[in-house]
Amino acid sequence: MKILLLCSAFNGLSQRAWAGLRARGHRVTVRTVHDPQEMATAAVAVDPELIICPFLRRRVPEPVWRSYRTIIIHPGPPGDRGPSALDRAIMDAEHTWGVTALQATGDLDGGPVWGTRVFRMPADPPRKSTLYNTEVSDAAMSLIDEVVTKAEDTGFTPRGQDRRQPGVISRLRPLVRQADRSFSWDDPADRILRRIRAADGRPGVHTELAGVPVAVFDAHPGESSPGAPGTIAARCEGAVLVRTGDGALWIGHARRLAPEAPGTTVKLPAALALGDALEAPRIAGPPSLREISYRRFGEVGLVRFEFYNGAMSTAQCRRLATAVRHAATQDTAAVVLAGGEVFSNGLHLGVIDAHPNPAAEAWRNITAIDDLCREIIACTGQLVVSALAGDAGAGGVMLALGADKVIARDGTLFNPHYRKMGLYGSEYWTYVLPHRVGEAQADRLTTHCDPVTAAEAARIGLVDELAASDRAEFLATALDYATELVAGGRARALLDHKRATRTADEQRRPLETYRVRELAEMSRDIFDDRHGFAHARRTFLTGRPAGPTGSESSRLPGPRLPRLSGTFT
Repeated sequence: MKILLLCSAFNGLSQRAWAGLRARGHRVTVRTVHDPQEMATAAVAVDPELIICPFLRRRVPEPVWRSYRTIIIHPGPPGDRGPSALDRAIMDAEHTWGVTALQATGDLDGGPVWGTRVFRMPADPPRKSTLYNTEVSDAAMSLIDEVVTKAEDTGFTPRGQDRRQPGVISRLRPLVRQADRSFSWDDPADRILRRIRAADGRPGVHTELAGVPVAVFDAHPGESSPGAPGTIAARCEGAVLVRTGDGALWIGHARRLAPEAPGTTVKLPAALALGDALEAPRIAGPPSLREISYRRFGEVGLVRFEFYNGAMSTAQCRRLATAVRHAATQDTAAVVLAGGEVFSNGLHLGVIDAHPNPAAEAWRNITAIDDLCREIIACTGQLVVSALAGDAGAGGVMLALGADKVIARDGTLFNPHYRKMGLYGSEYWTYVLPHRVGEAQADRLTTHCDPVTAAEAARIGLVDELAASDRAEFLATALDYATELVAGGRARALLDHKRATRTADEQRRPLETYRVRELAEMSRDIFDDRHGFAHARRTFLTGRPAGPTGSESSRLPGPRLPRLSGTFT
């Protein structure tokens, strides 16, 4: 079937839909569109049998939905209508929620229903981005498959929305604005937590910290000494502990709102965003706040790490490298490296961009992540398993491939390329990627810049073991996989083979030469900006092209590579 995906951005769900439908043999075109005219132009140009809108912020114009069957994937149960479904579901503490496939009509979110999925909301208020990337995306993908199957059935007729039926919410709710999200630090911590998480990862909630107007994100429960609500009690690993009316909250990330602070208006670790305005002691945070942990399970050591949105700053890379070295000194037979909601997306572009010398910080960041990757590749005393419960991109993919084995949850996405950010890439990718998939496939993956599903990754060799899509069970599955690898005395034979392979590879070409060549290319991208890294980075972080800032003010942008948004067929 010829299918057109209309999207406001080629985000994770849109990428999953594109890759999944293509894997089923459909002819799929993606167009990122921003207004009705672009939608109409795309529809006429493609002339599809079916239009699906997995992520669309604008209404579909009447000429399009009258001429083509157009299905909207709405992140709410039947009857819910409006652009802020997930925000309100979290703020209103809904116990269950859903995703509905609706046929576009002149009635906003009120068209005939092609299918729906209902799920139980997490007991702990979820971040909006987490809810979208987990329960909502999984439900949406199941619905998209159902929609295509029904579209191929000439006898199928969608059912109209009967707002009198039980379970149909039937309410049109307006866009949630900052006034609706507002809170006072005198409020109970639970109320503030729910509001911040309902606005995470965008747009955040406007407030003030240490006298600085900010939007806040990434909130976690905390405890502090008595003090005035809104004051900062402590800091830990970039987060700040803010007193509330009945307790405290850790705020992990913030974005300055003051226009007079150029270069600091991107989302950053909260302590970094506040800068000199912050006066608070450093303390050891609670276990729930720690980004990295180590725990032993019999013959397997588990290094868990969860970095916000998968971005890894210089300091985070160094701490994780220390954790990997610690795990490698234990008398276990295997180490599992398990990422969080997002496994890793490589460099922390926000921290780089906010630095007074972005190029210098980018260089520190890339060398720090290279050091981490070297610890993984050179660990010959234990087997190393990368466990991906969530997506990975750019250097995060290559970091995972440095392990001996990779296990991924079905439903994860890989974006194993750097070029859209104007970078050649490092993380020893010129060694680990061809080693797994061969030179021709490595070239295709890094130049075509298409997303790769976990199933496709398993087929071509990026992934060794494909696990079921159940997120709750994935970590246990990964630990079982590692345990089975080394059970029954197999660890010694596997390690002997690993050491022999590493020795042979080193004799053919020392590992360090891959790094040297990659960094030589990266130095031109970072310091000479030959492919527009500064422009691409700033546009990615803010949605707007940057003017000259800091040490980059005297450089002209290099040739620009295509952005992630665009047309894919």
